Amino acid sequence: MTWRHTILWGMCLSVAIGSVSVQAEGKWEVTPESKQASDDGLAYLARTQGPAGNWNSKDLGIVGLGVLAFLSAGHTPDIGPYGEHIRRGLDYMVSNQKQSGLLNIGHEGRDNYNHGLATFVLTQAYGMSKDPRIGKSLERALRLMIDVQCEDGGWDYIARKTARGHDLSLCVMQAKALRGAMDVGMEIPPATIRRAIKRVRGYYKTLGKPDGKGAQYGTNPLAGAPGQFCYTTNPTPACGAAGAVCLQEFGQYDDFRIKRSLDQVILGAKKKQPQWKKNGQYARQKKLPMDDSYTLYYYSQALYQVGGKRWRRQYPLLRDALVLTQITQKGDRAGSWHGAGHGSTPVFSTAVAVFTLNIPNRFLPILQQDQGYDRQKGEARK
Repeated sequence: MTWRHTILWGMCLSVAIGSVSVQAEGKWEVTPESKQASDDGLAYLARTQGPAGNWNSKDLGIVGLGVLAFLSAGHTPDIGPYGEHIRRGLDYMVSNQKQSGLLNIGHEGRDNYNHGLATFVLTQAYGMSKDPRIGKSLERALRLMIDVQCEDGGWDYIARKTARGHDLSLCVMQAKALRGAMDVGMEIPPATIRRAIKRVRGYYKTLGKPDGKGAQYGTNPLAGAPGQFCYTTNPTPACGAAGAVCLQEFGQYDDFRIKRSLDQVILGAKKKQPQWKKNGQYARQKKLPMDDSYTLYYYSQALYQVGGKRWRRQYPLLRDALVLTQITQKGDRAGSWHGAGHGSTPVFSTAVAVFTLNIPNRFLPILQQDQGYDRQKGEARK
């Protein structure tokens, strides 16, 4: 495999080189309160980062999330108030990369969780800095990711090639890394993407009978009934959003499964939204909206990627709930968020919350405008 900085993938994808930010569209996306919450979250992450560059964890994916929070707010390595924190985090990731290219130094059962997430963060750091050391580490990580793709197009928890991958949560980690790499000019074999798309579509499940709304979602006969992406066979909010993210990252903007699945997740979120408001259960208990950081991470991205009315209606509710559920009392946890379920550590939950609050600023290459998709209308460009 050669690593020329060209794109050979012939699908409808854009290349976003550099770290030029597209301004937030207005106060409906970013408010003074959400900006302050982000600033306080970054202060917490800076305060709790260890001297080695990690956050009381050897999981390189967790370290990557901490770095991603700073990058999402427009900070870059070695520059500004958080430049040193970003550099230390990146150095920890790169220096602990194994000879094989694997970005995991924990239990092998977390290989591709850590590897996929850490590789994605390296794509964003490289896109914003063009640091050659990060570029070399990224190339090695991508080679491994491609080599261990399973025969069915998915990935296993352990970094090895087997006949069948395990579940959708592994696919989405790798999908974001692969797309991030292409966005910053790295070559990915088209066959890798084709196999992954086929595997991701296999995780989609039709739910119930046709509801008469199929025309809103496309011409595929399966679009006529509600449906959602599954972990393996059971639909979950996290995987419902993650599947939508996967297909968007792979440029499948017209696939009916994206909006069908996300709309099921939105329906679930709407049932909880009355409790997100001031004096509600979530605000009183400082309970993270979407219940856990893992779901929040993919739900916020799915909303942003799909855009249109779904983003305009749902994101402000999510943003304001994050502001209300941040820990603001003085003390060691000030500026952080409680976590639950997947991503229960304060670092994980805080990094994801800060990332979510900064999505509208579009500093990250992965968040910059797609040439093949009109986010204002929420549809593929004709």
